Amino acid sequence: MFLIPPLPQDSLIAVVAPAGPAQPDALARLPDLYARFGFRVRIYPGCHATCAGELGGGADYLAGDDATRLADLHAALAAPDVAAIHCMRGGYGAMRLLPEIDTALVRSARKLLIGYSDITALHALWCREGLVSLHAPMPTSDHLKAGREADTEALFKLLQQGHAAGSTWQPALLPGPSLRIAGSATGRLVGGNLSLVAALLGTPFAWPAHGSILFLEDINEDAHRVDRLLTQLRLAGVLDAVAGFVLGSFTEGDRPLGPLQQMLAPLGKPTLGGWPAGHGTPNLPLPLGAQVRLEVSADIAQSSSLSWLDS
Repeated sequence: MFLIPPLPQDSLIAVVAPAGPAQPDALARLPDLYARFGFRVRIYPGCHATCAGELGGGADYLAGDDATRLADLHAALAAPDVAAIHCMRGGYGAMRLLPEIDTALVRSARKLLIGYSDITALHALWCREGLVSLHAPMPTSDHLKAGREADTEALFKLLQQGHAAGSTWQPALLPGPSLRIAGSATGRLVGGNLSLVAALLGTPFAWPAHGSILFLEDINEDAHRVDRLLTQLRLAGVLDAVAGFVLGSFTEGDRPLGPLQQMLAPLGKPTLGGWPAGHGTPNLPLPLGAQVRLEVSADIAQSSSLSWLDS
């Protein structure tokens, strides 16, 4: 059984911009990128837009207004020839769309959603609708940058071959100090960007925490901000509710490991730090929303793993 079925050769992938804008010259390079891996691409109008001046205060952090970005997402979901939806980049803005997204269309379309960072908000919605999505690099923020070629290859290889239930991954973990607590746990793999996971708390769109395996990563968050975000999760009962933790990269921040150790280690739950996903590289694709089994070895020399179960 495939949790993510393979995309046939010449499949059409929609690129939408639910969050921030991109440089126009980057968009012109996308057709060649997808063609290199045997896919076609449709770039939706919001990818070419910015919202500067429309919201006041110079809201140029959005790729078009909410109506444009929402219309693109709905159009990609409804298009019968679109096989998958690849978010152009993160930044900010996906949360603004959540109340207006047609969840019945999300359920019926069953389109694979691909992205990370601010797209964590949409991953949460896909999970709540019972769908597997893919935490993975995005076109203009990753694939067109030098040094990210291996991440690009990994994503498109997964799209070509699919992702089967029962598969076990034991990737090389990120170098450097990380948090590791031995044990095993089974639950639905949820999460993504720590800032977004925390921001969704108290809304109808928060990740389902109870019994889940929580994946977290972030960028440019120093120790005190990581502490604040984790404290928010702790006070909301999330850290107690989940069954285990997978930690990706925490890049461009000062000493983020300290609060992770302080908050998570006393819980004694299986925790695997250094998973190669996040804002740095490697940023390997990570299927979210499916049942997984986390196995963490006490011996750093022995492999730890994630296994995707038939959910």
